Amino acid sequence: MSVAVRSEVLLADRLTMTFQGPEGPIDLFSELNLSIRAGESVAIVGASGSGKSTLLGLLAGLDVPSGGRVFIDGQELTALDEDARARVRAEKLGFVFQAFHLLGGFTALENVMLPLELAGGRDIRACALEALADVGLADRARHYPRHLSGGEQQRVALARAFVTQPRLLLADEPTGNLDRATGERIAGLLFDLNVERGTTLVLVTHDPALAAHCDRVLRLVDGRLQRE
Repeated sequence: MSVAVRSEVLLADRLTMTFQGPEGPIDLFSELNLSIRAGESVAIVGASGSGKSTLLGLLAGLDVPSGGRVFIDGQELTALDEDARARVRAEKLGFVFQAFHLLGGFTALENVMLPLELAGGRDIRACALEALADVGLADRARHYPRHLSGGEQQRVALARAFVTQPRLLLADEPTGNLDRATGERIAGLLFDLNVERGTTLVLVTHDPALAAHCDRVLRLVDGRLQRE
């Protein structure tokens, strides 16, 4: 069977990740398979250390697996070099990190403009301002991250992830560094934007309430994904 012609937005085929530990190789997961359709929202849950964040990094092409293949929109990420993977991410992928990963020397607006500049978009400033308005931060465009609360920083990160209107959004513990009330607001915003933009969403979370909002919940146990 040829996986290259499949129509899923995200496809992992026999994905394997092995680390060299002090006492020999450690198989984090072996021949893991995952298929996600357009517009679907999927939560990946599991114990700490089970490999959830590592898996998300592999799916985004931020890391290279020990074996197997990853396809985004039919294009094999694992066949590309680092520069080519970066171009695919710029064109088709948004990523939201638990630690926000905003650039401290850039304003909120400049942080949101960055992926548009990397993708070579037009009307960059206007698009970034619109994205900030979508997350309720139009009046904070000129503020630097150090002047924003944690919830505001995560909203900037969401605006940055959605500004290129990606086919796929990956989120790693998007509410993990926030208090419950702020986390609930960010979660609501995340799913609202997901529905409005028709973006496929894959998120890693320890929060069962957040996972319950997704169409599917998959648990990573002993290197295998099991449906909840």
